Amino acid sequence: MRIHVVESGDTLWRLARMYDTTVTQIALANQITSENILAVGQSLVIPTPNIDYVVEPGDNLVRIAERFGVTVQELIETNNITDPNLIYVGRMLHIPYFYYQVRPGDTVYLIANRYGSSVAKINELNRLPNNAVIYPGQQLKIPTNSKEEIEVNAYTTTFNEQGRNEILALGSFFTYLTPFSYQVREDGSITPLNDQLVLEAARITNTVPLLVITNFQKGFNSDLAAAILRNPDVQDTLINNIIREMEAKGYQGLNIDFEYVYPQDRENYNAFLRKVVDRLHPNYSVSTALAPKESREQRGTLYEAHDYQAHGEIVDFVVLMTYEWGWAGGSPLAIAPINKVRDVLDYAVTEIPPEKMLMGVPLYGRDWNIPWEEGTIARTLSPQEAVQLATRYGAQIQYHGTYQSPFFRYTDEQGQAHEVWFEDARSVQVKYDTVKDYRLRGVSYWVLGNPFPQNWAVLSSAFNIKKE
Repeated sequence: MRIHVVESGDTLWRLARMYDTTVTQIALANQITSENILAVGQSLVIPTPNIDYVVEPGDNLVRIAERFGVTVQELIETNNITDPNLIYVGRMLHIPYFYYQVRPGDTVYLIANRYGSSVAKINELNRLPNNAVIYPGQQLKIPTNSKEEIEVNAYTTTFNEQGRNEILALGSFFTYLTPFSYQVREDGSITPLNDQLVLEAARITNTVPLLVITNFQKGFNSDLAAAILRNPDVQDTLINNIIREMEAKGYQGLNIDFEYVYPQDRENYNAFLRKVVDRLHPNYSVSTALAPKESREQRGTLYEAHDYQAHGEIVDFVVLMTYEWGWAGGSPLAIAPINKVRDVLDYAVTEIPPEKMLMGVPLYGRDWNIPWEEGTIARTLSPQEAVQLATRYGAQIQYHGTYQSPFFRYTDEQGQAHEVWFEDARSVQVKYDTVKDYRLRGVSYWVLGNPFPQNWAVLSSAFNIKKE
């Protein structure tokens, strides 16, 4: 897979010729409905011939396997497909290997170096002995699936058929699914959640469901958190209710997202986590969501009670909420500027083992009215909708070098100026490179429901996704 940034004069036909692919493959991979509607500065994912294939109307795994000379089972294993019928049009599949005809002077070592593989992998795939002699004209299978393995969590707030279908389509990319959320009450009870449809989709796609509890009550409520964290009896009731719900619905882990906890409840929060872990281990995992701190001394109600060191010691893993710098009630800014994300990670790795950290990645952007006025709220939109806006108004998409994030400005029909920040293939590629740089456990998405086809292509090109 390659990333192409659209220039003036580009068309899908021109790009197809440039990259030796087809218009259909590019259009489907990027969910483009017309080859004539491209925005200058737009990032497109381009399938690599013989390595990537985008599912087209009428395709099935048998037909695709025959086309590339691989087996259906190999396609299933390479792409985490749990049900052969769950391949959707536009899904980019990775082909596990391609065929290479040996040329004069070739050795397995030279071929491995040429294609970024290894002698051992080529020998294993072709059942060759060590130090095997190869001959001109000989056909060798060259593996394409040499990638790091990570865990991926996705939060969802959509529990209807649309939410179920999205998980069925994307579930191969997830290790965990976290329906958001079960809200705690002061007496230790939890609000019900109509999550049956998304849990069914998680089971079908072999995705581990995590039950998430929050102190959300018309916003994150500090007093509600205090009522739980300062009362051991209420905590026992809460934990009993959580276990009962997990057993009834098949949840396999707990994610705790308590935000805006009073600073004085820091140690109470830590003690609560220890109690939860003692009760839930070894049957269930326990994880927490953490505000994006840049130092242990960072002030503010959002940050002070989140003790990075304690969470890193107590729970199985944490979700770092490395997004929302560009929040809806603030001035225009990148949602997850990579310089700020790295500032958080630089601190986090001093307190938490990297193998316990999922880095937060946003699946959304925002559209602000400009000049910005305090008290105004930006509109949240999907990356796909952001690109459609740019094409509609003829805006040129720019890319901020420090933030590593795309943005553009436009003026609507009423004469109102706007500024839009969002994610694209380039910005998420940088984020996945960051995961590799810091050797993190993986990533966590907030939130499903926002079309972003390029992300899944970039993710699967960068990593293998761990499935339990």
